[in-house]
Amino acid sequence: MRFVRFNGVGIVGFAVQIGALVTLMRMGMPYLPATAIAVELSILNNFLWHERWTWQDRPASGRARLLRLVRFHALNGVVSLGGNLLIVSTLVDESGTSPVVANVVAVLACGILNFFGADQVVFVSRGSSNLTATGDRGSASRGLQRAARRESRRITLPASTGPLQASQRLTRR
Repeated sequence: MRFVRFNGVGIVGFAVQIGALVTLMRMGMPYLPATAIAVELSILNNFLWHERWTWQDRPASGRARLLRLVRFHALNGVVSLGGNLLIVSTLVDESGTSPVVANVVAVLACGILNFFGADQVVFVSRGSSNLTATGDRGSASRGLQRAARRESRRITLPASTGPLQASQRLTRR
């Protein structure tokens, strides 16, 4: 369900981005600065909606909320802004693609990376940072339990112990 909400917010953010891009270009702004501003507006829009709807079960306030915005902005700065500018400039300059079509391609290419980054890095709730992308706490805690069991089975052997003695010691446990 979270992925569906993420994409719903993404569609609204995409509309914000394309609307801002077209408006800024009609006002005479070159396509790359217009793309950067449009992406920034979309990032801020998406943060607000993701916080209030997509990841509403992981609330934050005060300093934690500000740090979340910084993480979201950093992630989206690298993925969305960097990815959009790279893809858009390549498509427009190298193949003559329209800036609007190039933005569509860039948004689709960057979207999946943004979801997993937001889920695992940005909207992390205290004490449960290993939630799955779908918000399923059960499978995440099962994974943690398996890792703990593996760790508890790990044995430190003296350096002088040979392979045969080590395997005999392990089978006796």
